Amino acid sequence: MPYRVGVSALPFPDPPLSDDVVALRSWTTSDARQWFDGFSDELCLHFSWPLVEPFTIAHVQQDMVEHEKMRLRGEAINFAVVEATEHDLVLGGASIYEVALDQGRAAAGYWLAPHARGRGLATRTLRLLARWVFDHLELERLELTCAPDNIASQRVAERCGFTREGVLRSRIRFQGGRRDSVVFSLLADEPR
Repeated sequence: MPYRVGVSALPFPDPPLSDDVVALRSWTTSDARQWFDGFSDELCLHFSWPLVEPFTIAHVQQDMVEHEKMRLRGEAINFAVVEATEHDLVLGGASIYEVALDQGRAAAGYWLAPHARGRGLATRTLRLLARWVFDHLELERLELTCAPDNIASQRVAERCGFTREGVLRSRIRFQGGRRDSVVFSLLADEPR
């Protein structure tokens, strides 16, 4: 059933988004250690940890609380990426954020733990997110941004049919400075 504007909380898909390999489900407090262990990887921290201070389990716990507040306000929804057949094994995380229903757009993000990389799971995850955004949230544009040197993320976007639009210079505060972002988009009427 499509999501309707005017309902503030973003609903978790029921059943969870899934293909035969990955599933996207809500985070639980028991996932905190796996989230921390997976995201503590040097690659995740390099591309996705914006703060100068070290990443800790307390950040994960705080993010879980903040993410639920954002979901209830209709601003974002965050998922644990898990094995389709084993929902307890966390492979990474994914999100739809910067949701602007009045503008018909949102942004997508994802990360994978080291043990989950190199198997096409980010591509599967992004495809599931895009299908859900267009079919159930009825949005018209999905954006994806990443660091200019994050070649793996750019390849995922391209495999999912996203179009590279350019570089947003000095877009975000990042690790004590500012960082450029490459922006990609996928439109609802484009092939996926």
